Amino acid sequence: MENNTEINILTIDIGGSHIKATILNAEGVPISDYARMPTPQPSTPVNVINLIKELVKNFTGYDKISVGFPGFVKNGIIKTAPNLGSESWADYPLQTNLSALLSRPAKVVNDADLQGVGMVSGEGLEMMVTLGTGFGTALLLDGKLLPHFEIAHHPVKTDRDYDEYIGEAAYKRKGKDHWNYRMKKVFAILKTVFNYDRLYISGGNAKNLTIPLDDNMIIVNNREGIKGGARLWSKDNE
Repeated sequence: MENNTEINILTIDIGGSHIKATILNAEGVPISDYARMPTPQPSTPVNVINLIKELVKNFTGYDKISVGFPGFVKNGIIKTAPNLGSESWADYPLQTNLSALLSRPAKVVNDADLQGVGMVSGEGLEMMVTLGTGFGTALLLDGKLLPHFEIAHHPVKTDRDYDEYIGEAAYKRKGKDHWNYRMKKVFAILKTVFNYDRLYISGGNAKNLTIPLDDNMIIVNNREGIKGGARLWSKDNE
């Protein structure tokens, strides 16, 4: 592997509402302006790939590509994409296809994994959750990503999973007060089940939290998490 201090990384964040991109240096510092476009509807692989091509057409001087994707990703292959609303993503080789499209090595991981790599302190068991269109989660031990679990689709009640219980649709339907009541219950479950050292919280709805948080629960800025695009290529996460 070449000296990581000399590479620049195109980092793409695919979300349910927007797709964003920037170029980072090896330390995770943006060296280009952010580009941002609404996620296409329908959000099929072809439409998303075409939008990414348009989004990054003016980006130059990058050596590698990192992508955060809102679903379950295994070895760069998309297994689920519930918040893009399309079954056509099943077994889609996004990592291989993006690498071919942009002629650079690429890594595609779950979007919460990408945020987690960028945010955590690197000490102990740390958990990242994203409160956006759905509920994203990542676990890291001493800064290294652990196998991804789609906790969002585990039942939190008999008739609904976490995405349905605290996702964007639930927030809009139930309102801020009741959503915070639900978040209090979810945080209690996460604390009991995972016994994390620190819990990081990001996503568009993090700003709507009104409940008290423990000292080891930290609300972080989404844009800070983008530095995970650089850390994804560090030796610890190879």
